Amino acid sequence: MASTAWKSLFGIMASCLLLLSPAAQATIAATADAVAAQGEKKPEIANFRCLRCHADPEEKVKVRRDGSKNFIFIDSKVFDHSVHSKQLCTGCHNNVNKLPHPKPLPKSVGCVECHKKNFAALKDKSDPLYKRLDNVVQQMDGYMHSIHAQPNKKDISKINATCYDCHDAHNIGTLGSMQRAEHRLKNPEVCGRCHEKELEQYKASMHGKAVLEKKDTKSAVCSDCHSTHSISSAKGDPMKLTITKNCGDCHEKARETYFKSYHGQVNKLGYTHTAKCYDCHGGHNIKNVDDPTSTIHVNNRLKTCNTCHKNAKEGFLTFHAHGDATNFKKYPDMFIVSKFMEYLIYGVMIFFWTHVILWFYRELMDHLKGRGHREDVEHPDAVFFRRFSKVWRWIHVLFAMSTMILVITGTTLLFSHTDWAKAVMTLLGGPIWEGVIHRTAATIWVTVFLSHIGFALFNIWRTRKTFRWFGPTSLIPNWQDLKDIIRMYKWFLGFTTRPKFDRWTYWQKFDYWAPFWGATAIGLTGVMMFNPTLTSQYLPGWVFNLATIVHAEEALLATVFLFSVHFFNVHFRPEKFPLSTTIFTGAVPLEEFKYEHTQEYDRLVASGELEKYLVKRPTRTVESLATILSALLILAGFLLLTLVLIGYTTLH
Repeated sequence: MASTAWKSLFGIMASCLLLLSPAAQATIAATADAVAAQGEKKPEIANFRCLRCHADPEEKVKVRRDGSKNFIFIDSKVFDHSVHSKQLCTGCHNNVNKLPHPKPLPKSVGCVECHKKNFAALKDKSDPLYKRLDNVVQQMDGYMHSIHAQPNKKDISKINATCYDCHDAHNIGTLGSMQRAEHRLKNPEVCGRCHEKELEQYKASMHGKAVLEKKDTKSAVCSDCHSTHSISSAKGDPMKLTITKNCGDCHEKARETYFKSYHGQVNKLGYTHTAKCYDCHGGHNIKNVDDPTSTIHVNNRLKTCNTCHKNAKEGFLTFHAHGDATNFKKYPDMFIVSKFMEYLIYGVMIFFWTHVILWFYRELMDHLKGRGHREDVEHPDAVFFRRFSKVWRWIHVLFAMSTMILVITGTTLLFSHTDWAKAVMTLLGGPIWEGVIHRTAATIWVTVFLSHIGFALFNIWRTRKTFRWFGPTSLIPNWQDLKDIIRMYKWFLGFTTRPKFDRWTYWQKFDYWAPFWGATAIGLTGVMMFNPTLTSQYLPGWVFNLATIVHAEEALLATVFLFSVHFFNVHFRPEKFPLSTTIFTGAVPLEEFKYEHTQEYDRLVASGELEKYLVKRPTRTVESLATILSALLILAGFLLLTLVLIGYTTLH
């Protein structure tokens, strides 16, 4: 009523102002229309009116002026079962104000704006529609940052793909509906409208034949690998990582074994320069392993390996790319080696952790009762015994530091599933630099080890007339060590007194000889994996699978032992707490030496040689530096042990 009155009023005024200029008359007319628009709502156009034209099956296609085809037919029965069935046609085609509409009709469909507007209008989070629309909005956001939403390189006025280029807006079904299943089967053809070359490759693949010929909705389509909305360039790292992850959504066991390999560990850390699923199996042209044209067929496999490993030999062909150490029937060699290493770790750690607990209890009880020995090293006149030469001390420093570097660089790959591994890898500068650092530390470690062997052999040769292989000064285990172990356990349980030791105790001998096994196991396997191409010229490929197991498990054993058992024996038992600096200063208080190595002390006193080993107390500067170095190495060791235990306990 109000709008009609205003129109009448403006009509009277217009009649009175006919003598005005045409421009003035036009202004008054426009003002009248604007005022009227404020008072009335634009009438809705019912869908059935649109379908009078668009539901005619005889006129499915209109040819545009540019020669392109415009499919205008809408199947009303199909539309009525779509998710948009209750929406007005003009809700999407919002530039249609009246019928018949202008031709050609410019596109004005706003999927993103509409879905976001509907989602913003929902306040009740318990509403089932809220979760659905929330998911849609997230997909929209992914699309807006995807390569499809970017300007087309050939025509920057257009984007690569819109929503309705992929979706049939008039036939979108709900999850689990027949429409959804049909849309999935059409997915390759929809993508193939733009990606024609990829579609042709896909048609010949095992996935393509299953989908397009057998109508198997469970087989992989484009969106399964490339994702649905957050699609980026296949040349970029994000999409490479996404595709690799998505392959595992169907091939779970293959992904599990892949992530246990070096290739997969690097990929899991977020880097893509190592082999990924499609590097070996192909991308759009994946064939069955028995297919002669498959990239992983036995006749083509070496060529596939050569794309990364130049000049790799036939030895590569027996490598188990997806070897499963838990599958005895299929991979007995990996199973046996894995179980051996597993039982070795458990056996060693159970024995020595039991040893640590019992020792701590007994020594603490004796300490509380005033037994044992704690020399007051603060006394300025305390006499010290020279325990280690400069060579031994430098060997220990280099050995300790290189070992810790090896641990942090190696376990970063081994436990690539953890957040701390990703952070460390970033700090190291990526897997390539991690490899350089790891191999440099390994070279130092092996060099120190071999130098020590040479130094030890020289000393044996120099004292060959008096040296005894199983004598009291030798590090070679003997029957007395077994007797000492038995007596030590009796002391733990309170049945006897603490045994008296010579120059080397049984646990010190174990600490000494363990690196010989470790250096052999870790060193040889590391060398094999360092240059796989050279190794494959002499050894079969399955050796790499065994080398990977031994290298990782032995390193894990060494890490846990060093930073728990060894630290306790040297630093944290009550008689040593809070730390020992002997290995860095080279000297130990004489009374402490007498208590720890009574038999050697008595022998030196009896032979009159004790005076040769007595030295002044290290200066405060030396003691302070040794204390700082010891504390830093202990803290670093505990940090590494914590990271390793976190990684190990969350590995499976």
